[in-house]
Amino acid sequence: MTDDEVADSRQESVAQRTDRNLGELIQELRVAGLGVQVLFGFLLSLPFTTRFSQLSVGQRDLYLAAVVLAALATVLLAAPVAYHRLVFRRGMKEPLVQFANLLAILGLSAVGGAVLAAVLLVTWYVAGALAGGLITAFIGVAVGGLWFAVPLVSRRGTDG
Repeated sequence: MTDDEVADSRQESVAQRTDRNLGELIQELRVAGLGVQVLFGFLLSLPFTTRFSQLSVGQRDLYLAAVVLAALATVLLAAPVAYHRLVFRRGMKEPLVQFANLLAILGLSAVGGAVLAAVLLVTWYVAGALAGGLITAFIGVAVGGLWFAVPLVSRRGTDG
């Protein structure tokens, strides 16, 4: 079933569907944005702890990667809000929804990368490189599967 068929079954106009899609997307961005803000705040506080100096060079590089990915995720997930403010009342809601959808997917990818980098950093520090790698691989499979593979496979059945 296509988006148009879903819209017809809901008996909504294109404008109503666009409004609904934007509302749903904003709700999703709130959830993802809050999660990445908490992670980003945690990461930003780490260098100011006494044990940060005990990190190896590799762990510091991993830390920097996690910070950059969390910052990128924050930018990508907040970008639709800035876009909306700058095009407000200009009749550009459909392009906003399409662009915000792309930004949300890219932002979730960056969140996934930041989560994995943070998990690897903490587990490597606490349990060693092997345990950290195994735990992070498990979490990576969960993120890749639940966030991307399952939805993409599920969507095949609805593509016309």
